[in-house]
Amino acid sequence: MESIIEVNNLEKEYKLGKVSVPALKGVNTKIYSGEFVAIMGPSGSGKSTLMHILGCLDTATAGDYFLNGEEVSKMKKNQLAAIRNKEIGFVFQTFNLLPHLNISKNVELPLMYAGMHKSERKKQAVKVLQEVGLGNRLQHKPNELSGGQRQRVAIARAIINNPSIILADEPTGNLDTTSGNDILSIFTELNKLGHTIVMVTHDPVVAKKASRVVYIVDGLIKDGAVD
Repeated sequence: MESIIEVNNLEKEYKLGKVSVPALKGVNTKIYSGEFVAIMGPSGSGKSTLMHILGCLDTATAGDYFLNGEEVSKMKKNQLAAIRNKEIGFVFQTFNLLPHLNISKNVELPLMYAGMHKSERKKQAVKVLQEVGLGNRLQHKPNELSGGQRQRVAIARAIINNPSIILADEPTGNLDTTSGNDILSIFTELNKLGHTIVMVTHDPVVAKKASRVVYIVDGLIKDGAVD
């Protein structure tokens, strides 16, 4: 299989005054095209830090990160922004939707940043919202939807650019069991369609939906975990 993500000796330190706090201590792993991978670890283990670096929302202190063969770790801020918009779809625990926009407009945002014409943006947004079961809610604003429905909007926004990889950070964390299972079913279907998915979770029941689990403890991939 071809690796879509490869990180080598990845380190991340945060400065708290004069003190350096290590979050990642030399992570090495690969994620292959078409995989559904869960990243698990206790609170403070470094899993969210790793997710933010993979999503180009943060940069490593040391080490190398390759996405689709490109060395992301050496890119400048404007290049990272272009990678985020073109290659990566994000799904967050807190949805991160704009409350003043209807859900169709929320989903259109990545296409607007990409410079797509308004009429084509709307057409694409309707299509992906129908795919996640919200084709009849296009004009609703986020506060008019349930948590599960808002997460469906977030998924639609994540996939509208047909990204190389979907990163999901605790995507069921704010949902009840039924809604959470519905969201996981959507991820499973997206994975069957060929999307590579990396999901951070602390819940072993959620992690079982993935095809592979990577464990991170104290800033390192745990011994015995497959990578």
